[in-house]
Amino acid sequence: MAKVTVDGIEVEVANGSTVLQAAEAAGVEIPRFCYHERLSVAGNCRMCLVEIEKMPPRPQASCALPVADGMVVHTDTEMVRKARRGVMEFLLINHPLDCPICDQGGECDLQDEAVSYGRDHSRYDEGKRAVAQPDWGPLVKTTMTRCIHCTRCVRFTSEVAGVPELGATSRGETTEIGTYVQKALSSELSGNIIDLCPVGALTSKPYAFTARPWELRKTDSVDVLDAVGANIRVDARGAEVLRILPRMNDDVNEEWLGDKSRFAVDGLKRRRLDRPWLRENGKLRAASWEEAFAAIAGRVKAVAPDRLGAIAGDQCDVESLLALKGFFTALGSENLDCRQDGAVFDASRRSFYLFNTTIAGIEDADALLIIGSNPRHEAPVLNARIRKRWLAGGFTAGVIGAEHDLTYPAAQVGFGPDAIAALLDGKHPFAETLSAAKTPMIILGAGVLARPDGAAIHAAAWQLALKYNMLNAEWHGFNLLHHAAARAGALDVGFLPGANGKTTAQMLNDGVDVLWLQGADELDVAAIGAKTFVIYQGHHGDAGAARADVILPGAAYTEKDGTYVNTEGRVQSGFMAVKAPGDAREDWRIIRALSAYLGHALPYDTLQELRAHLAANYPVFAADFHRFAGTDTVAPAGDAAAISSAAFVPVFENYYQTDAVSRASPTMAACVAAHAPAVAEAAE
Repeated sequence: MAKVTVDGIEVEVANGSTVLQAAEAAGVEIPRFCYHERLSVAGNCRMCLVEIEKMPPRPQASCALPVADGMVVHTDTEMVRKARRGVMEFLLINHPLDCPICDQGGECDLQDEAVSYGRDHSRYDEGKRAVAQPDWGPLVKTTMTRCIHCTRCVRFTSEVAGVPELGATSRGETTEIGTYVQKALSSELSGNIIDLCPVGALTSKPYAFTARPWELRKTDSVDVLDAVGANIRVDARGAEVLRILPRMNDDVNEEWLGDKSRFAVDGLKRRRLDRPWLRENGKLRAASWEEAFAAIAGRVKAVAPDRLGAIAGDQCDVESLLALKGFFTALGSENLDCRQDGAVFDASRRSFYLFNTTIAGIEDADALLIIGSNPRHEAPVLNARIRKRWLAGGFTAGVIGAEHDLTYPAAQVGFGPDAIAALLDGKHPFAETLSAAKTPMIILGAGVLARPDGAAIHAAAWQLALKYNMLNAEWHGFNLLHHAAARAGALDVGFLPGANGKTTAQMLNDGVDVLWLQGADELDVAAIGAKTFVIYQGHHGDAGAARADVILPGAAYTEKDGTYVNTEGRVQSGFMAVKAPGDAREDWRIIRALSAYLGHALPYDTLQELRAHLAANYPVFAADFHRFAGTDTVAPAGDAAAISSAAFVPVFENYYQTDAVSRASPTMAACVAAHAPAVAEAAE
């Protein structure tokens, strides 16, 4: 540790820290443009100049200068102020005076620092430099005349995203940041360079000229377009959500967000269900809540309880799942399932279906085996954490499944379950890597469990974890990576078939007479029996609504207070940013009202009462989050030897359109057209 004095404040920082980091520890703010704590040091902008005692009498770049014991730093001397004013003057030589029309206005680092270090006039009368505006695809808008060459975007794409598409060409005044060959950015994390850009050179193309930051109402929430549970901020004006930005949470998403989660926001206002609908004579007509409830009541009362069934979708909040489970339990039905894809696995213990290493715990692993998953598409932010661990060194990854560019080197261990058997026998070369590792981990893709041999693969993966010392008191290396935001929470509240209950496949195959689809759109609606009465409760007119006989309009995740459990078992809360459109209501309220209409009123009337009921019956929702120890080695049910030889296939062929919200988004459709024209044509 080194003792450093910054503006008279003595702090102790780790050896190897920079002067800028020491200043932050002392609570002293130093202006910067190119420096970012999660990127490598570039030292481009020179805005972070400071004065150091007993060093040559000239300003020093604090972002690139390591501390030394006894160092005395001054951040606000006349020499420092004069140097920073000079840097600012140079930065503004070519910067256009278009703040009134720049989307970065009000959130611009250059604007903020110009207040302190800018001049009220310029000493230069030469013409400003003009730069062509390259097309980087449908997400990032470029105005490169504003670029100050901080290279944050270049470093992010190459270091964090792992897709080194950006770089600088030419030298001096003619330097330009671009993609070398003009193309759309292909990273699933490309939107983060908008947040990183300290000026208005990179802005959101879908959000262009929409609103100013001070017009927006900001609400904290949780992303539900994948199972990572990234912390987000929902910015709304009036009744419309205009943009979604990441919030910092080092344990989950750091400060990054996937492109689908960020830009599919325009799907929230399209194809919306804003009133109840009834199907009469083969056609849907608008109806009142009374008519919808009466139609449901008539059908429910006319059938036996074992002919009622409910399937939950991938974006349901825990409150609505608990309400629906309580409602069907009151009706006497055990036909409940949250696995639209038909996944078969043992859910009797949380460690069987969670990402037990935790997302932050990936940084403690030294070897990784991915089975039947493509984390880059299923969980881009989590995949960035794996790449971060690889960059730190001493880490080896292997993959069983289809070949993908994961943004980090990964040995191709095999293509199907045969490779798992070879590792269990110790005959595969990758077995030596797992044996030598001190903290190895497995990531088992949830999509694999939808295969006929899903339970066997689940058991075999657990056997791998046992064999290669992934389960011990200090480490839990078995991880199930979900791609559905609602799945872990649904399993926690037991939204599964009872002892005599039917699974999703059985309910679809004429197993029930009345089928309730709660936001369930990722199943084969064509498989639903022709005579089955379908009730669809959701927020978008997607596949489930097209098959429904009664439609109950629900609220999207930005329109309600809800609880969600991410893939690692972390319980998080989202909050209402805007009201649901028209007659749409929060899902649990609809179920509560219908239960009373049918004479089986649920035992809570408010959200607070429901959550108290949730915490009392499921203690995990009242407990603090913690990492599991791998001391309980009892294997999940399933015959590990019953695996087949069929190769694993990806869960998502198309990253940009995986749910009702993203399928309704014009921006996501534009991404598909930009990156995979053949997929777009097939969708049409």
